[in-house]
Amino acid sequence: MASTNQLCLVLVIFFLVFSLSSLSTSAIIPKANVSLSIPSSQLVENLCNGKAIQDRGFCLKALSTPEVIAAMDTTQLGTLIMKLGAANAKARLNVYNEIIKKPGSPQALKALNCCVEAYKYAILSFEMVSSELVEDPKSANYDVAVIGPEISNCEKELINAKVQAHQLLAGNRFMKYYVSMGYEITSTLELENPNEY
Repeated sequence: MASTNQLCLVLVIFFLVFSLSSLSTSAIIPKANVSLSIPSSQLVENLCNGKAIQDRGFCLKALSTPEVIAAMDTTQLGTLIMKLGAANAKARLNVYNEIIKKPGSPQALKALNCCVEAYKYAILSFEMVSSELVEDPKSANYDVAVIGPEISNCEKELINAKVQAHQLLAGNRFMKYYVSMGYEITSTLELENPNEY
């Protein structure tokens, strides 16, 4: 009889261990607050210290991926920044599209639609700038700079409509940081190749 109880106990323990192992580790082991950031390349350091950068810490963190760190020149870094900006704009656009589906006032809907258009514009601009970096950094610089006023207009509309969504305003702030990084990198490309354009 004792061996049957021991067998049942072993099976219960095995089952518990097996079922817990299928959960994510964060549910079992709390995540440690340890920074594993990759040191920035000199290109990233120079960019994030630029005059146009609105938040150096954000710049360094956003550009700490291995792909960005491995960028060999300003053009490669610029292309990666534009990809990051476009990806961020797409994520923000999805948030706005989800919020629009919820009931709200006509003023809020108008403001949210304004933001949807601003983010569609941002996506197209970041993607267009990627292709302009080599051939025409001056146009790329202008095209990335005009994203900022679109996002500012979105913010203004949200505030005027009294849309209480701090995540939206934070997302707009982050988008402005990507715009500032894009502006800084395209300005750098213009200075690196002054006679080519």
